[in-house]
Amino acid sequence: MPCFSCGARQTDPVRGASPWKRGVRRQTQVLICPDCQRVHDLDLDTCSSCGSIALICRLGEVECRSCGAVRLAERPQADPERPDGLADEVAAALDRVLGRFSPA
Repeated sequence: MPCFSCGARQTDPVRGASPWKRGVRRQTQVLICPDCQRVHDLDLDTCSSCGSIALICRLGEVECRSCGAVRLAERPQADPERPDGLADEVAAALDRVLGRFSPA
């Protein structure tokens, strides 16, 4: 999964914990690269209880890692900045790997 902000791909860390962070944006789990973590306005969802951006989304729920509040995730809205779904991203990757190019 690429960084939601800049599109950089995560690489394997040398050793230890990954410098990449997780967040929730528009009810969807996203990854944030170390460079984009320095940006103060990432437009991430916040906890309605404590205001933290330390959220994780799993199995239809959004949980705050700061206060433990859990709520149901709403149906995600399409993000105009990203390809529409995993299938499109996989198809594009296969086209690159197999040397297939779609007409412009």
